[in-house]
Amino acid sequence: MHILFAAGGTAGHVNPAIAVANTIKEYHPAAVISFIGNKNGIEETLCKKAGFNFYPIEAAGFKRKISFNNIKHNISAAYKMFNSSKQAEIILKSIKPDVVVGMGGYVSGPVLRKAYKMGIKTCIHESNAYPGVATKMLCSHVDEVMLGMEDAKKQLSNKRKYIFTGNPVRQEIVNTSKQNAKKDLSLDDRLLILSTGGSQGARSINNAVCELTEWNIKNKKDIIQFHAYGKFDNGVMEYKLKQKGINIKKTENLFISEYIYNMDKILAAADIVIARAGTGTLCEITAAGKPSILIPYPHAAENHQYYNAMTLVNAGAAVIIKDEELTGERLKTEIIKIIEDKEKMLLMGKKAKEMAVFDANNRIYNVIMKLYRERKA
Repeated sequence: MHILFAAGGTAGHVNPAIAVANTIKEYHPAAVISFIGNKNGIEETLCKKAGFNFYPIEAAGFKRKISFNNIKHNISAAYKMFNSSKQAEIILKSIKPDVVVGMGGYVSGPVLRKAYKMGIKTCIHESNAYPGVATKMLCSHVDEVMLGMEDAKKQLSNKRKYIFTGNPVRQEIVNTSKQNAKKDLSLDDRLLILSTGGSQGARSINNAVCELTEWNIKNKKDIIQFHAYGKFDNGVMEYKLKQKGINIKKTENLFISEYIYNMDKILAAADIVIARAGTGTLCEITAAGKPSILIPYPHAAENHQYYNAMTLVNAGAAVIIKDEELTGERLKTEIIKIIEDKEKMLLMGKKAKEMAVFDANNRIYNVIMKLYRERKA
């Protein structure tokens, strides 16, 4: 059995795909699992670290906002999309997968369209309440469409059936306990704040966390901080902290890096999470049962991250700060409100855990296996 996953662009697309891939390996240790995505993208790094075969193609997404630079980008993206279809065909003919699974990102488009035309069984998983362009375009070019949120149906064609699965979560996130995580990381019982703007990074979050860090270090709050500043920071955050008299390499309770590869352990050890509101992030936060401060990405399609975040806020599991309202002072104020009310902090974590869908991996696995059996019949 050979299953090929197409996912890329952000860790929010890739990590759920890896979670499903690991579920398949649990049931079928001899199965061959491969990934296809952009060369030198986050998908290549994460997939190779997870031990899976990786096949690179060159693809690019389209910019929706009209501007001269975006028109230039879209011309280049159109060329890459055409070329990526050829690259995908060569790879598909070479490795002959039984099922191709699209888990989000523009790389899914050319791969799934080509696989479907070649008669290979295909399926796609849409994680958001507002489906992305790739999902809308592929709905009529795949064998099955899976949804992470029921509301996505409202934005899709009613001419076909959809399968609700929930959104996948890596089992390490579900299974790692706070006590064991702290032990493995050699951490004590001090409060731990985890913050991230995602694999690409978020300047607004990085700036606010700089201010939060200055408050923590200079006022000797002794809070442990883990922060991922993202791919495009280019050393700006370290420079800004140095300007404030903080050397991250010499501060024992401060851990700042481009990306957090052992997120399962850090998340388990955390007391509060500061993050964007992509569905992958929210699934991990709820599965881990953590209170959170959510800063939705303001340019997400259909403003879907705001609505994602509000599902947690309305459940009493999170606090929301709009990106344009985010400052270090506002972030600090919200942190203080949470940490000064331990009972509320615990209740927020409990409410978060109640929202988690723990069997999404198996639901997606069942769809893939159905297609595999049809392929072999």
